[in-house]
Amino acid sequence: MNARTDLAAFADPDLRLMHTHASGQLPYVSKGSGETVVFVHGSLCDYRYWNAQAEVLSRDYHCVSLSLSHYWPGADFGTQGTFSWSTHADEVAQLIAGLDLGPVHLVGHSRGACVAFHAAHQYPQLIRSLTLADPGGPLHADNADAGALSPATLALRAKVAELIEAGDIEAGLEMFVDSVSMPGAWSRSPAGFRAMATANANTLPLQFRDHLPAYNAMDASELQCKTLLVGGQKSPRMYRDNIAALAQWIPESEQQVIQGASHGMNVSHPAAFNRTLQAFLAGA
Repeated sequence: MNARTDLAAFADPDLRLMHTHASGQLPYVSKGSGETVVFVHGSLCDYRYWNAQAEVLSRDYHCVSLSLSHYWPGADFGTQGTFSWSTHADEVAQLIAGLDLGPVHLVGHSRGACVAFHAAHQYPQLIRSLTLADPGGPLHADNADAGALSPATLALRAKVAELIEAGDIEAGLEMFVDSVSMPGAWSRSPAGFRAMATANANTLPLQFRDHLPAYNAMDASELQCKTLLVGGQKSPRMYRDNIAALAQWIPESEQQVIQGASHGMNVSHPAAFNRTLQAFLAGA
């Protein structure tokens, strides 16, 4: 399949498609040369989420950003199967192996950080280093159901899904984005981010039915690569708690905080995020 021809309707002339066994055609963009950095987006996003990173890091690295299956514009190009974090982890591995990129520096944000974590755990031979920005997903707790969400979170997600499925996209996105960042985050978001989130709004109800697995000490201790855990100073506590636990469990890890930032730190504070990532990659 000719990626340029089939994707001619989309704005980015560099967008390509790669066939994966996991889900069909996987869109991605590639920029720069050198050691490869693969970026994995989170909820409501796609390959465009990392534009501010690829623009800068591609001066020294080969930057590859992908759109996981069901996200824009992948649903228009042969997406197969159900929406699943495990399928997404397999897609990341198949992209790296299929394009002969590995071992790579793997970077994930939020839900994408959980996907990246499991890709690194399952396919260690493909990963040189791992960066987890505000890693999403629950922590394993011995005295509670692993992965259990609070009643308040479940109620909010049900309302968000109801709004989106009823066509009230703006209200649903505002409720969700503010809940994972801070009140007013949606209204203050750049126009480009809001357009991207709107294009991916229909993935939220799918995501809510696909519960992320809980992080646990055993899996984390088995990671074989150097790992950066980076959080926003103002990010919700659930992300900060994940970072604190993973820092204890992952053998070779370090923590960094983006001052003044909340959950979408690489969009709201791209210069600080890029400096942090560059410093880590230089020593990885």
